[in-house]
Amino acid sequence: MRHEILLNFTPLETRVAVVEQGMVQDILIERATHRGLVGNVYLGQVIRVLPGMQACFVDVGLERSAFLHAKDLPLDEASRELPINRLVTEGQSLLVQVIKDPTGTKGARLTAEVSLAARHLVLMPFASHIGISQRIEDESTREHLKQRAQDALNRLSLACGVIVRTAGDGHGEEDFVDDLSYLKRVWDDICVAQSAAKPPQLLFEDLPLTHRLVRDQIRRDTERVLVDSAETFAKLSAFAEKYMPEVSPLLSHYTGDRPLFDLYQVETELERALGRQVELKSGAYLVIDQTEAMTTVDVNTGRFVGAHTLEQTVFRTNLEAAVAIGRQLRLRNLGGIIVIDFIDMQEAEHQRQVLRTLESALDQDPVKTRVSGFNEMGLVVLTRKRTRERLSELLQEPCPVCRGTGQVKTAETVCYDIFRAILREARAYSADKTTVIAAPAVIDRLIDEESDALADLEAFIHRPIRLQVDASFSQDRFEVVLS
Repeated sequence: MRHEILLNFTPLETRVAVVEQGMVQDILIERATHRGLVGNVYLGQVIRVLPGMQACFVDVGLERSAFLHAKDLPLDEASRELPINRLVTEGQSLLVQVIKDPTGTKGARLTAEVSLAARHLVLMPFASHIGISQRIEDESTREHLKQRAQDALNRLSLACGVIVRTAGDGHGEEDFVDDLSYLKRVWDDICVAQSAAKPPQLLFEDLPLTHRLVRDQIRRDTERVLVDSAETFAKLSAFAEKYMPEVSPLLSHYTGDRPLFDLYQVETELERALGRQVELKSGAYLVIDQTEAMTTVDVNTGRFVGAHTLEQTVFRTNLEAAVAIGRQLRLRNLGGIIVIDFIDMQEAEHQRQVLRTLESALDQDPVKTRVSGFNEMGLVVLTRKRTRERLSELLQEPCPVCRGTGQVKTAETVCYDIFRAILREARAYSADKTTVIAAPAVIDRLIDEESDALADLEAFIHRPIRLQVDASFSQDRFEVVLS
């Protein structure tokens, strides 16, 4: 599979696009004004313990308090059954790490089981086991890597846990020793900073997105990493030469006339990923609705009528949709509960093939996803781990007119609201004249379709009603002024 990584850098914003087989599969964005917090290590202070939730809120110096669950404390088996108020107390200092950025009205999610990532390994100072990436499936390879990791720990006399990352496959003891030496220095620096710090305080900040992409995104099948900034390319090359020399040959400075993201149509994909409707090549389409609790995906045949039976048309549409859904989940970074309403299929084998296609589309997704089968209502429910803000949350904000609902009152409804407001004012106050100020569409309707009702209302309240257009008013906004 052709795998390329594109990096578009400006001093205010860094954007990364992951391209597979010529199609954009993932987009990462980091802005200088609010960098992501995942991976950062803080000395925090417990400000509230919640026994009913087995959790606590921790002040780490952010706008909102962060959330720490008891299961994310480094405990032995005997302590895991204890209530949270036996494990932490208000005012206590805690070394914590962000595992999920703040989203919406929710604060960051924390763990006290700190881990530090390098290219091939993840160091876990409070653990003692050796783990292997789930993406490495061959059992003999897993055992080999586990032994090499143990040998590296023994050479450095380290008594801690590690995880061998997917990038560690094919590497040996020397590479692991280099990673561990680097991570040990980072951990020692954190411990020294902690001894002199007062909470809340940042002790360690993870690498910027430009460097994390070299560390985390490059795979064995990555053909090249194109960087459109000469300065960033120089920094990345120096970083790769020092810590990941095998990656250096993949880095290239893009000097073409066309903007890099325009050349690969990333800008177009970004715009599409912010829309509610996703057009498929066959003429079918998806409708994606996002709420705070879940995301729903509805599959529609649209213009696609097929050339065979209805069942075959539905089956082909659902297969195409399954591939597109897997891609859209990554592009939009949708997390939590996702409910997919495929078009109803009569044959059980067709359902199985659609499900397998969906699972295959999710295989390359670096975010953990679990897929259920079709339930009795024909819906597929999957859960995808939330790790960062959704693309829509990062790039958009709720509409000030509809307040995020996507709908506004009709002009007819607003006219009737105006009539009721006029009646209320007429009963409460005496005046010579009533003026209605509203949006053009509302005033137009009052003059045309509602003119008879308006005349009857004038007669009823015994005063003239003057109409005034204000183009700055949204359709559902109006004012009734007495004079």
